[in-house]
Formats: sequence, C-alpha cells, structure tokens
Amino acid sequence: MTRPIKVLLAKVGLDGHDRGVKVIARALRDAGMEVVYTGLHQTPEMIAEAALQEDVDVVGISILSGAHMTLFPRILDLLREKGGSHVLLTGGGIIPKEEMEELEKMGTGRLFGPGTFLSDIVSYISEAVAKRRAVAT
Repeated sequence: MTRPIKVLLAKVGLDGHDRGVKVIARALRDAGMEVVYTGLHQTPEMIAEAALQEDVDVVGISILSGAHMTLFPRILDLLREKGGSHVLLTGGGIIPKEEMEELEKMGTGRLFGPGTFLSDIVSYISEAVAKRRAVAT
C-alpha cells in the first residue's frame, strides 16, 4: 500500500488572504491527502525548507499579491538546490493566463485561477503524483 499524498500549502509574502487556501486544504484532506498548512507570511526559503523537512510530494502556493513571477521561480530554484526537484510545485491565485503558461515552462505544475472546481485540483494533484511515483519506481 502506498502512503497518502502529502501536500504542503503556503501563503508566501505579505498576502494575508487565506480563506481560499483553507478551503483547498479541506478538499485535499477530504480526498485522503495529508495536508500541512504553514500559514501566512512565509518566505520562499521557509517554504522550501518545510517541504523538505516534511517530505512532501507537493507544494501548493496560494498567491494574490501579484508577485508570482518572482516567488514561484525562487521556490523552484530553492527546491532544486536543496534536493527537492521531485516535489511538484503547483498553486493558484490571481495569475494572468500568459504568466501561468510562462511559469509552467519554467517547471511549475499546473496553476489554478479563481473559480476552479476543487475536484479539478484534487484530480490534478492525484494524477500528477501518481505519474511522478510511477517514474520514480
């Protein structure tokens, strides 16, 4: 039996709106995933360190501040530098479609905007982790 998918959710920077990330945390837990929520005002360094300490499969970033083109690449770089290149970095918030595509080309997973069905997020994470685990074995 494989272990449940473990997801670290975080709010990075000065963004203080956390209702959405809490809704996502509950949906992921209801789907049988283990969820660690780091809370508000995390730095990319704190997120990467927590992801490695918690041995997560996925890091999900909720961002509304407009700093996504700086913060997502920084988290990706830190994960890679610290040996966490196996961790899927995904997230969502207020991110223009063109910038979502650019971030995905840099190496993030799929990014989600407002109004995304929770079932779509759960399905994406489940499928992406299953593929990554299959490649790792």
